Order: sequence, then C-alpha cells, then structure tokens
Amino acid sequence: MKILITGATGFLGSHLTKALIKEGHNVTILKRSFSDTWRIASIEKKLTIFNIDECSVEQPFKECGPYDVIIHTATEYDRNVKAFSRLLRSNIYFPLALLETAILYKTNLFINTDSFIHKNNQGYQHLAGYSLTKKQFLQWLKVYSAFKKIRIINLKLEHVYGPYDSENKFFPYIYRSCINNKPEINLTLGNQKRDFIYVNDVINAYSLLMKQELKQFDWFNEYEVGTGNSVTVREFVELIHKKTNSKTSLHFGGLPQHKNEIMDSKANNVAIKKLGWEQKYSLEKGIKATMEAERFKKNYE
Repeated sequence: MKILITGATGFLGSHLTKALIKEGHNVTILKRSFSDTWRIASIEKKLTIFNIDECSVEQPFKECGPYDVIIHTATEYDRNVKAFSRLLRSNIYFPLALLETAILYKTNLFINTDSFIHKNNQGYQHLAGYSLTKKQFLQWLKVYSAFKKIRIINLKLEHVYGPYDSENKFFPYIYRSCINNKPEINLTLGNQKRDFIYVNDVINAYSLLMKQELKQFDWFNEYEVGTGNSVTVREFVELIHKKTNSKTSLHFGGLPQHKNEIMDSKANNVAIKKLGWEQKYSLEKGIKATMEAERFKKNYE
C-alpha cells in the first residue's frame, strides 16, 4: 500500500511510520526541512521524503502518487505560540490543502488524527487555540465528506503516552523528573481523570483501519481510541513514581487547576472494538514498556 503521512518526525507519527515500514508499506513522509529526524533515523533510508516548506503540496502526488491512504498526524500546539495565525496555518490551512490535493489525485482514504481535548469542551482554557483549530478542522472534514470524493476517518485519541515523546509533554516530564529524582514536583490535586492509552495500542488502531474493506465505511467515519476506562492523574503519577522507585516528593495541590478543567474523559471505543481492535497494554505494562525503551535510548545515545 502506498501511504503519505504527515508528522512522521513527531511522537505518534514516528511510531506509526516505523510500524508501516515494518508491515511492508511504501511510505512517503512530509516534513519541514529543519525537523529533527532522530526518532526515525533507523528507517530514514526506507522512506521517500519531501520537505513541505521547500515544495508544493502537489509535488509528492505528482512524483510518487497515486497514494492509497493519507494519514495526517502533524499538529501544532499553542504552549509557546503567541500568534494564533501559526496554529491556523498548521492545523487548518495545511491539512485542508492536503485533503483537497488528495481528492484531486483520487486518493481513496484520508485518516485524520484528532484529540479528546475538544470533546464536550465547556470552555477549557488549557491549549485553547489548539483545541479550537482541531474542532474547526473536524467541521471542514465533515463538509468535504459530503462531496463523496474521498472517504474520511477521524480518529479521536485519548491521552496517548509512551517512549520518545517531547520532553515538555505531561508524561515525559513526570517520568524524567521521577527517574532523575528531582527534589519535588508541583502538581494540581490530580483528581481529574484521563483515559491513558499506550502508543502501541493506538498504532494498532490505525493499522486495523487500513486493513478494512473501504466500501463498508461511510464517507465520514469517527472512532474514539482509548482503553474505555479513566483513572485520576494522581493515580497515574503515583504509579510512575512507584515503578521508577523515585525519591521525588510529589506535591499534589501545589499548582492550581486549569479553568473549566475536563474532569473525566474516556473513549467510547465500542465502534473500533467491533472492527477487532483490543487493548493489549495495561497501564502497568505500558509504563514498563516505556521505561525499557527509554533505557535503550539512553544507552544508544
């Protein structure tokens, strides 16, 4: 299968790209010329690579198409973004151009990577710009699906964790603080609940969907990907603390809670389970797998 993927140098995208290569697919990636490719260094020679800041969106389709599937995992967060126009370019304009080009070149399937963060959002202020752009792009996907030119699958992911994530994200920050015995971590009370899902289980969802007969899908389809169960952030942090044998002091209540915090999020995974997906990593198994992979990375470096 010929697949075009965005975000291949990021956390989720790199895991997915490696899995696609392992499965024997012909993979093209779109990245920026200055993207750090350390996560995919081991498979870089097996990929066809286009720097999207140095070529048009059409060029990969002209040179290497037609593609069977487009998988969009690239995203921009607003943690340090002061100009929201940058979020619009990355999270709406770029994927819209990609979708339109995929339709023009008669691609069969467009898989979008979405987030739980705007699900039932009642004014949650954390990453507000990111959340808004994800929601708006989802609306555009529904508009384009009405033209019945390409089948669209929107994957709404819960809180994904695993090895090689960006260090400013929640799980890596907690893990690295604990493993390095940082004197203290200030946290909220931690009573908000999340559906923490190990990255390999998420990758299996993408793989499963691409193996399905396309005719069974509507023009627009949405699947929530998560374990279907939620635990408190406090439980999650305490489990990491325990597994790392950390001496770090956990100060719950040391930080204020985000305004209009999402207090409980978990996937309704009935639809994806009907296709044959199942969770293979428990929380303990996922944390253990992450620790082993991170140790390998440290030794490798």
